[in-house]
Amino acid sequence: MPRRFPIGVVVLIVVVVVAMAFPALIGLVADWYWFRAVGFQVVFTTELLTKLALGLGSGVFAFLFLYANLRFAQRGVVPKPVVFSLDRTETRQLDLTRLFRRLSWPAALLLAFLIGTSASGAWLSVLTFLHRTPFHVADPIFQRDVSFYVFTVPVLTLVLGVLYGVAILSLLLVVPLYVLRNDVILRRRPSIEPSAQLHLGVLLALLFAVTALNTFLVRIPGMLYTQGGSHIFGATYADLHARLPLLRVAGVVAGLSAVAVLWGAAQRRLIFYLGASLVLYIGVASVLGSLVPAAVQHFSVLPNELVRETPQLNYHIAATRRAWNLDSVIVRDLSGEASLTLKDIQANAGTIRNVRLWDRDPLLQTLGQLQSIRTYYDFISVDDDRYWINGQYRQVLLAPRELNTASLPTQNFINERLTFTHGMGLALSPVNLVTQEGLPVLFVKNLPPASTDSSLNVTRPALYYGELSSDWVFVKTGQKEFDYPAPEGDVYTYYRGTGGVPVHSALRRLIFSIYFQSMKLLLSNDIKDSSSVLYHRQVHERAARALPFLRWDADPYLVIRADGRLAWILDAYTSTGHYPYSEPIADGTNYLRNSVKVVIDAYDGTITAYLADPTDPLIQTYAKIFPGLFHPLAEMPHDLRMHVRYPEDLFRAQTALYTAYHMDHPDVFFHREDQWQIPTQAISGNTGDPYLRHMVMKLPDEKQEEYIEMTPFTPRGKNNLAAWMVVRNDSAHYGQLVVYRFPRQSLVFGPSQILNRINQNTDISQQISLWDQRGSQVIRGHLLVIPIEEGLIYVQALYLRAEGGQIPELKRVIVAYKNNVVMDETLDGALGQLFGGAPGPAAQAAPTPTP
Repeated sequence: MPRRFPIGVVVLIVVVVVAMAFPALIGLVADWYWFRAVGFQVVFTTELLTKLALGLGSGVFAFLFLYANLRFAQRGVVPKPVVFSLDRTETRQLDLTRLFRRLSWPAALLLAFLIGTSASGAWLSVLTFLHRTPFHVADPIFQRDVSFYVFTVPVLTLVLGVLYGVAILSLLLVVPLYVLRNDVILRRRPSIEPSAQLHLGVLLALLFAVTALNTFLVRIPGMLYTQGGSHIFGATYADLHARLPLLRVAGVVAGLSAVAVLWGAAQRRLIFYLGASLVLYIGVASVLGSLVPAAVQHFSVLPNELVRETPQLNYHIAATRRAWNLDSVIVRDLSGEASLTLKDIQANAGTIRNVRLWDRDPLLQTLGQLQSIRTYYDFISVDDDRYWINGQYRQVLLAPRELNTASLPTQNFINERLTFTHGMGLALSPVNLVTQEGLPVLFVKNLPPASTDSSLNVTRPALYYGELSSDWVFVKTGQKEFDYPAPEGDVYTYYRGTGGVPVHSALRRLIFSIYFQSMKLLLSNDIKDSSSVLYHRQVHERAARALPFLRWDADPYLVIRADGRLAWILDAYTSTGHYPYSEPIADGTNYLRNSVKVVIDAYDGTITAYLADPTDPLIQTYAKIFPGLFHPLAEMPHDLRMHVRYPEDLFRAQTALYTAYHMDHPDVFFHREDQWQIPTQAISGNTGDPYLRHMVMKLPDEKQEEYIEMTPFTPRGKNNLAAWMVVRNDSAHYGQLVVYRFPRQSLVFGPSQILNRINQNTDISQQISLWDQRGSQVIRGHLLVIPIEEGLIYVQALYLRAEGGQIPELKRVIVAYKNNVVMDETLDGALGQLFGGAPGPAAQAAPTPTP
């Protein structure tokens, strides 16, 4: 082979690497511009520098290790080189031995690059380990702080994984080389040359040593956060009394095997000692490690399972309740036998005034037809919130009116990137008001947004950042920006915000042209040096990019601020799956805290992160890694704090777990004798959680209405109501979980039973059947469970939608109390039928919380 061959390989590698890295470098520059514009440079630089240091360090180590092993395997002169003839003559021959020697460093470099790239992905684990914060909670088995499992074990796994990887790769590379050199002869009786035997012995000993360390540092601690028995997540009795001792023995055997293999290599008996070590280790780790725990489980645990597993059940219940904050739940008992009167209804007029008659799906369909105004506007979500309106604390539903560029009548560069740049305002409706036509009453509507109350005035309605804003646009260009349609002609505007990345120069235009893959950026005369580009505008993506170490609630919501600006509030979580003995949810998470509230301005995209739970060790660790990133929650403006709410995803997980983990005694938990469930409700044309609802109501024994989130529970396999859980949202009691339990020996109708009674009511079923004929469709709203004092009323709205239409109209309200079920055109009318009078007059006198 010609001597220039390695140079050609080098050139080819350089060209390929540059071609692959160039787009990544452009993306890196664009990301730097973006992070600097939003003021989160510390996240960008910390992540980048940590990745580089980790990737470079592990890559250099891997290269030196692999290259040294390859060179050692090719040492000296090969007595009989392996030659491959290209044309069956001696004129054109390929010396494979020399070729492999020349390919040693490119192969080592490529593998080291892959190892370094893989290791750099663990940048956050390394940083959290270096800045770890103790939980001040010890696991019940090894008495280690929980921080060891959360912060230390992942780094140990990384280090041991790199060592294991380079050892395996070295063996895979050098064994074929030794075979080609005839240093390893694979015959009926294999033989290995002494120096090769010593080399292979060192690599095999390293594998055994890493296996021993992995057993003690990773596998044994991992027993505490992996699935145990059917009742326990974590180490069971069989794990602790059979599997754990055998794992320790297996770790010692692996360590001794490392010494034995080295001794065997030195004594030129590597094959014998390796075989004996493998047989012994596999026998202990796999055969005995599986059979003995299974035998203990079958013969010792199962006949006496409750007795054997009681300590572990205690660990499991306590850890789950602590990790999911269920140990702070306040439990109150209700008699369930109170008889409500008209006086009780009037005394809770604030609750009645906020009974939710509009579900999200029907309202979203209606707003899409009545308030989209133009085809390029879309309502994609409806959010719950509460506002002070005309001096009353009211629950409302609001939907942002966002721009959908895919629906523009003419799609071109100017329209999509320069002219149509933002959505416009929102529609806001109280949850309980209906027009005579069965349509929602809108407190904020039309274009530009007009409000019926000064507290809801929107002074800056443009939505440059939203849930649908996933494309990039240029502002401050030579083109006017479309603002909203008007009778006298379209109204245009000019962006006056501080958001976006300034273009500044031709170099930046070139960079953005490559980044967005559009040559029109270079050719357009409308884009000037004073222009700015807005990208990463979708609020979920924007927040996740700025704070990549957090996980996010699925439902951001829009808020009208006191000065009329619009802002998005997002809930962020810290989480781990390494909390000992804690029950995980479907994705493996077994510890979750809503530690951060993020506010994104809908006009200029400003991102502000507030520390919502400063006691969380994970967020304390992140605050050390990224100093100055989080602001105390006390610094959040008052007009935003009034709209902070408990995140739905966290409450949904907590209620699902609480169905079992309200049982804190091991014997009760083991027998599941008081297992609860969240009732289900099949509603045609109406999606979402039927019983996870926000409400403004007065809780039992409380004096004022407040904004809460509620879920009812029924006994497993039964339909009667067992309890209901609320989480309080107003600032004085924010985040407080309260469970109201009914007596187990008395019957309190559950949602399914009430639905059956509604279906069995002849007047109601006849009316529904009459409406639900060809030409129209009845949409049944979610059944609401409304606590009043110590009693319950149930409310369900009925909507009617024409066949092929998209405007559901609210036509009837069904109210049930105990054995009575009535239907009327209004909620007040139905309550009047049940309790003999109208609840309305007392509404003005109802106590309400102070704003």
